[in-house]
Amino acid sequence: MSFRHAFDPTVLREYDIRGIVGRTLHPADAFAIGRTFGSIVARNGGSRVFVGYDGRLSSPDLEPKLVEGLMASGMTVVRIGRGPTPMLYFAATVHEADGAVMVTGSHNPPDYNGFKMMLGRKPFYGSAIAALGHAAAAGDVVDEATGQQSHMDVCKDYVARLLADWDGGDRMLKVVWDNGNGAAGEVLERLVAGLPGEHIVLNGTIDGRFPAHHPDPTVVQNLQQLIAAVRAEGADIGVAFDGDADRIGCVDDQGVPLFGDQLLVVLGRDVLRDRPGATIIADVKASQVLFDEIKVAGGNPLMWKTGHSLIKAKMAETGAPLAGEMSGHIFFADKWYGFDDALYAAVRVLGIIARLDSPLSTVRRALPQVVNTPELRFDCDEARKFAVIEEVAGRLREAGAQVAETDGVRVLTEDGWWLLRASNTQAVLVARAESKTEAGLERLKASLVEQLAASGLAAPDFSGANAGH
Repeated sequence: MSFRHAFDPTVLREYDIRGIVGRTLHPADAFAIGRTFGSIVARNGGSRVFVGYDGRLSSPDLEPKLVEGLMASGMTVVRIGRGPTPMLYFAATVHEADGAVMVTGSHNPPDYNGFKMMLGRKPFYGSAIAALGHAAAAGDVVDEATGQQSHMDVCKDYVARLLADWDGGDRMLKVVWDNGNGAAGEVLERLVAGLPGEHIVLNGTIDGRFPAHHPDPTVVQNLQQLIAAVRAEGADIGVAFDGDADRIGCVDDQGVPLFGDQLLVVLGRDVLRDRPGATIIADVKASQVLFDEIKVAGGNPLMWKTGHSLIKAKMAETGAPLAGEMSGHIFFADKWYGFDDALYAAVRVLGIIARLDSPLSTVRRALPQVVNTPELRFDCDEARKFAVIEEVAGRLREAGAQVAETDGVRVLTEDGWWLLRASNTQAVLVARAESKTEAGLERLKASLVEQLAASGLAAPDFSGANAGH
């Protein structure tokens, strides 16, 4: 049987394949991903692919078609069932799989779904995803074959491995967890049963409709239930996950959110006690406070491109034991396997808190205080977005500005810094600015607006954008 398949072009993204079920993403796409990715694994000399799926309503329909496509490429498929994305990463890593595919819509709305992939132990992204799309369209696959499948329950081993790195002793913390009705539900139930202390789990039931709130812990609005519970319970910390639990959100004992870069300061200091001089990686959207504090703690801060696959690749290249993004992806290669895992990051954070002689809020308040904008996203035509960045960079270089061009432009001035970068996944530009003073932040925003205007773009909406950090 000949095979050719054309994907909706909007679903082939930089870091994964993702779309709206029934509109841009269908079961036939799942089969095509299996058929084509299985062929890539086969041509890479592999034969065994692990598959998992999240708690979305469409995942049980997409996963079997994915498996069917993989088997048609001769793969031996190991199905681990429903759970968080990092559980699949764990299974594929410890069992040395030749590839892995997770059916997940991550933090997107309920009608979305998608696929995250690993080839060997490395992320499969960027040009590799584009090449998969071209191969499917051209029917460039291995001859049809009959593969095999089996089921493996890895939940018990995964939880045991998470608990193995608990280093907080017997201190009885009080912790509120918000699973957000995401895919971590059953794993989280087992995890808290193995940790000391008192644990209150909100929205623990896996429900792909996400009835409590949207499953994205980086948006403060989605943390309101957790904040209220932490304050009501007098808890030491609140922890939240996104839909597939590869991103973490935290609020301290006062119910104040810690952003990804603040969390990385706490984790980085702890790692550097045992690994002085180590490289700690963060993306270009992170606060200057993070890079400065890592240096003060004896580390080597490295600013890198936004994107979980790009960060993972840079970690492998540099041997960094820890990395993180503003989006809540935290990557441990210190005692762990180098992939982003919110459950593992939570265990490490709790261990640190258990060893502190003061509450987490004290640590947060002791950080240098800055004012900044959140991540501002505004529309820019796909064909124009990267050109705008080039134009802005050219003008800044000509003016002798201090510019880092790791990912877009990050401009450092006496007032602080501002960032403008093109999204890899959407037709938008992303901006952010940070200063030690309100007046400084206004000057930074004015400079950013001036550059956008010079490229014919209107300013983003800054209303209500100033926030303490």
